[in-house]
Amino acid sequence: MQVLEDLSQPYQIIDFTWPIGFYSDGIHAGLRKHKLDLGWLYSKVPAQAAGVYTTNQFKAAPTLTTAHLIKTNHQLQAMVMNSAIANSCTGALGLKNAQLTQEIAAAQLAIDPDLVGIASTGLIGEQLPMAKLTAGIHKLALTKNDALTSAVLTTDTHSKTISVQLQLSGEIVTISGFCKGSGMIHPNMCTMLGFITTDANIQAETLQQLLSTETETTFNQITVDGDTSTNDMVVALANGLAANQLIEPATENYDKFAAAFHEIMVYLAKAIAQDGEGASKLVEVTVEHAANEADAKKVAKAIVGSNLVKAAIFGQDPNWGRLVAAIGQTDAKLDIAHLNLSLNGIPLVEQSQASNSDPKILAHSMTQHHINIVVNLNVGNARGQAWGCDLTYQYVKINANYHT
Repeated sequence: MQVLEDLSQPYQIIDFTWPIGFYSDGIHAGLRKHKLDLGWLYSKVPAQAAGVYTTNQFKAAPTLTTAHLIKTNHQLQAMVMNSAIANSCTGALGLKNAQLTQEIAAAQLAIDPDLVGIASTGLIGEQLPMAKLTAGIHKLALTKNDALTSAVLTTDTHSKTISVQLQLSGEIVTISGFCKGSGMIHPNMCTMLGFITTDANIQAETLQQLLSTETETTFNQITVDGDTSTNDMVVALANGLAANQLIEPATENYDKFAAAFHEIMVYLAKAIAQDGEGASKLVEVTVEHAANEADAKKVAKAIVGSNLVKAAIFGQDPNWGRLVAAIGQTDAKLDIAHLNLSLNGIPLVEQSQASNSDPKILAHSMTQHHINIVVNLNVGNARGQAWGCDLTYQYVKINANYHT
């Protein structure tokens, strides 16, 4: 495992690695035609667990199962994941199969079934092929490879991973996160499969508060297509094997850990937005001088969620009227005579009127893969961000053929 090289820094991003005591594997179990489709994550000791979940009313069997386990026990030792069958809208049999999956994995790992969480993504409405799933679980091993980070993917174009290390009370602590997410991204709590593992010594209650708080400014501030899935969750596991002093709220160690945790979540949220189905551009919106944080986040989310804005960015059309319309549709406090907008540092609107920026420079700027929009509302001191992507022909193609 890598170690911190510069102890003067609060944390360092390193090559992806599993924290102490975490193991995983990912395989092709025949649930999909060719891709890796099944995997597990395991801690050598029960880990403190926290989770946030989709707000879709049709929550899938794995989502309900894992949420219940974490709320009841506040611990997990393993997660089993498949990326082919969502096990959503599958009735009593779907719940039974989720429980059976727990039992099969628990027997393989020699742990209690109540320590096994379940995560699924893929096609809604089909029952799990339990024979293939059972055979696949029996093939999984306890390794330090990162195949699991590919086994959870659906229409994603690549794995999304990050590892951060920091020093707490003289011990090196590692936090590693990975996720899947490309379509059906418009969270309210979260809409994705995301997993954050750490060897830090922190209680479940503290971890849950941190995860819930950070979700509001990261995963809840991304959108790809305005649709919220039935399955998705973010789960954080902390097994304490770094042996650092217990992280308590309102302490220096908590602040340091929270900063590194925030880095993980921002990175993963932006990675999902950038890898939106068919996307060619990452759109980052920063709202400044809002009346309050809620307004700032609301305005930023409205812009990245607007299909008209997304289409204009794909077409490289600097039509700032789309931005103004999106802002005006919110109930945020506005000063309609003093709005400022910029795109990649180039002024678009000054005091609610068109700027004098060179159209050729602006048009060239829109060819970049990262579009950075800054909105100054001029009504307060609050700030918020959101991330999204453009709307392309490829998005329609992917989703027109998803089932077939």
